Amino acid sequence: MKIIIDTNALMVPAEFGVDIFSELDRLGFDELIVPPGVARELKKIASRCRGKGRDAARVALSLMDRCRMIETAGAVGNVDDSILELAAEMNVAVFTNDAELKGRLREGGVKVVYLRQRSYLASVP
Repeated sequence: MKIIIDTNALMVPAEFGVDIFSELDRLGFDELIVPPGVARELKKIASRCRGKGRDAARVALSLMDRCRMIETAGAVGNVDDSILELAAEMNVAVFTNDAELKGRLREGGVKVVYLRQRSYLASVP
């Protein structure tokens, strides 16, 4: 199964010590997709922030080589909008911890995977 990974989801390994790749594999996801906007957000965080946020963004950027980059029509606009559009277009799940995006995805009938209890991934149909 395919899944789109949001910016904050790629930062989970550095922030919470959770191996997202083994967790996603456990949930049956074998193709990991990252829109270009996620890479842009991570680069911005890595260059502008300080401390743990910057370190987590740098780790996330290094983890992106395990994912496939897919161009989106809204590549220049809002990242959340492009994730929502891509998920609906491809009929795939999304891994995010963003509460607002989770709500929008669930309203659109998209399966959402998120970090639960800071220790494992769970999904909402």
